[in-house]
Amino acid sequence: MLEFYGLLFPVVVSLIVLKLCHSIYRWRNPKCKGRLPPGSMGFPIIGETFEFMTPYDFSSVVSPYLKKRISRYGSKVFRTSLFGAKVIISTDHEVNMEMAKSSTQLGATESLRRLFGENSDFLQRKEIHKYVRNLTSRFVGPENLKTTLIQDIDVLSRNYFEMDDNAISSSFDIKEAATKMVVDLIVKKVIGEMESEAVKELGLCWTAFRTNWFSFSYNVPGTTVYRFVKARRKVTKLLKGLIQEKNTSKEGLGDFLDILFDEMKKDGAGLDIDRAVNLIFTFFILSQETTPGILAATVKLVADHPNIMEELKREHEAVVGNRVDNQAGLTWEEYKSMTFTHMVIKETLRFTSAQPTVHRIPTEDVQVGGYTIPAGWLFFGIPLVHFDEEKYEDPLIFNPWRWKGKDLHGTLSKDYIPFGAGATLCVGSEFAKCIIAVFLHHLSRFRWSLDPKTRVLRRYMLMFPAGCKVEISKELSDQS
Repeated sequence: MLEFYGLLFPVVVSLIVLKLCHSIYRWRNPKCKGRLPPGSMGFPIIGETFEFMTPYDFSSVVSPYLKKRISRYGSKVFRTSLFGAKVIISTDHEVNMEMAKSSTQLGATESLRRLFGENSDFLQRKEIHKYVRNLTSRFVGPENLKTTLIQDIDVLSRNYFEMDDNAISSSFDIKEAATKMVVDLIVKKVIGEMESEAVKELGLCWTAFRTNWFSFSYNVPGTTVYRFVKARRKVTKLLKGLIQEKNTSKEGLGDFLDILFDEMKKDGAGLDIDRAVNLIFTFFILSQETTPGILAATVKLVADHPNIMEELKREHEAVVGNRVDNQAGLTWEEYKSMTFTHMVIKETLRFTSAQPTVHRIPTEDVQVGGYTIPAGWLFFGIPLVHFDEEKYEDPLIFNPWRWKGKDLHGTLSKDYIPFGAGATLCVGSEFAKCIIAVFLHHLSRFRWSLDPKTRVLRRYMLMFPAGCKVEISKELSDQS
């Protein structure tokens, strides 16, 4: 008997090793009904995630990871594995635009799916996504921005620039301030009046999501995804209770909640309480993490260019100087008249967009650029066209004047896609630009400086390891 087991053991081990080798081979050589882009799948499960997610300096617009892969494969389109998923990465602008048009399913890593919830409308098919976009645009679109939101953004932004009468200067972290302002704005305009304890509890919940969204998807204690899922359940339970209470009382409704309740009353409405909760949750998450980072990067870029800082100061002094009451709130007409400010914002969006802005997951094989993008694979389109010397003069230089005389309010053109493209073009683009412009308006009316320790790193999202602290003095312009 012992002899039998002695012979059986090496056979079992050999079969396990053989199976393991076969699995590794299949991992490294995925099947495809066509021509896959060149590339490497890296180690099983891990893939090339760690190298892809390695932070790099803000001034290096193209990551070392991309440079190495493009040089190695001689192609702007290549395959890899990230976060445990099969991925096609493209820096080819024509391929990116073709994928944006031909595929409508928004691509997201498994960690993002767990963050937003598997049934999130943010990740659903075209018809549902379009329905949700239309609802959201009624809240953050230009019309509502013009009539109500800009005044609220202005009032909330002013709070961070107020000082005690005896104070000479003040300081605050611009990214943290913008994040809090966005959350306060959404609480007020989306949900409406809330008890202070509920506001506090909701605010504490949001802090759980201010970490790395892009990670491995294993939902086990101690992991980022586990914390996401736990926090999401708590937030959605809190939101559902608040919404049900307001649906019953119909008192103190926020603008967006009012829109959602009206939609629920319609015959055959595709909206219910659970979907409304998920929509509000998604709006909170996306708004508080993306716009504040772009605003902080804008401030850093302006601080690094004194000539730009002075030009902004002149423009905003003129805006205030043209008012009958220089303490009056900012108007939509004034916002649209800030030509140089919009040039700065447009240039910032170009300069900061070195991460994927086209995310797709095709439901069937797509033939594009001479390659096959297999169904079910994630597609990440990175807009390196923003740094193409044939499209932009001195593309590695931050130069707002390059936009002089050009369309300043468009968010999409052939060579400019900071908010994505196709059916999933960001519906909150004007909302984001308005927040940045209003903050710059108030900041530019002060003498200000940025903490010299401020450093920006590029990753999947912008990082500020030492924060982004500004100090403002009480010396307002003579016209204020």
